[in-house]
Amino acid sequence: MSERRINLLMVLTALFWSGAFITGKIAVREFPAFALTFFRFLFALPLIFSILYIREPENMLPRGKQWRPLIILGFVGTFCYHALFFTALQYTTAINSSLIGAMNPMVTTLLAALFFSEQLTPRRITGVILSFCGVFLVITNADWRLISDFRFNGGDLLMLLAVCSWAVYSLLSRRYMKEYGLTPFMVTAYTFFICVILAVPFMVWENPATYLLSATLGGWMSIVYMSVFASVLGYLFQMVAIQHIGAARAAMFINLVPVFTIIQSVFLLGESFSFYKLIGASIIITGVYLATRPQAENSPLTRKGLQAE
Repeated sequence: MSERRINLLMVLTALFWSGAFITGKIAVREFPAFALTFFRFLFALPLIFSILYIREPENMLPRGKQWRPLIILGFVGTFCYHALFFTALQYTTAINSSLIGAMNPMVTTLLAALFFSEQLTPRRITGVILSFCGVFLVITNADWRLISDFRFNGGDLLMLLAVCSWAVYSLLSRRYMKEYGLTPFMVTAYTFFICVILAVPFMVWENPATYLLSATLGGWMSIVYMSVFASVLGYLFQMVAIQHIGAARAAMFINLVPVFTIIQSVFLLGESFSFYKLIGASIIITGVYLATRPQAENSPLTRKGLQAE
């Protein structure tokens, strides 16, 4: 698959995930955290397993050695990430969680360089820093009062753990796909399945009778959107990208999420748009381009990487 198609898939992924922020605002009013996690991935199972059956019928049932990495990925990247994320939101502010969430590409890039021998070039570092600065500007709108009021709390620690969980999941995915012969379709399908199994006791603990009878059509449709677009397509496209370009470069596209969220908020929710948000979005796009543009084939860094392989 070409670099251009991979980049397009990740741009679409950022668009789908940004839509999840809009629909998530509706869903969290009607469903508790673990119930949201359970139903989001439960509704995704028929679609992702249908896709797996159509595309790779020979991989419908993992072989013995493939179960362990799938369980690890399902626990770390799907269940733990969402459990930590939703719990963190109960104890921290939207500003804090958004800023810490924006550290995802930096954490992924750093872990990739330290533990997975991925190349950390000056251009990639510049792109990561630029993107974070752009996200920072978009979220705070250059309001120094918000910046001065930033306080670190226990919820922020949970959010940071969620970011680390997602980074480890992304990095392990590529290694496990190579080592155990897993495909993006298998990883997506079975990590969802494992997440649903793990979420059952917590969903029961939240007492479904207290919210199921009062849930509205809008709440259920919000979960359906997150299931189909943010989960099935988003996770699947990300796995394909990780398989081809690596976790660090794929993670950079996450910084496009606030850009698309701004656009949708303006047109769908009637929220205001500012000059600082425009500047921040431009900085984010520039940073993502710098960090994800492949090295020239005849560059010293690329030749060194090819020789190492």
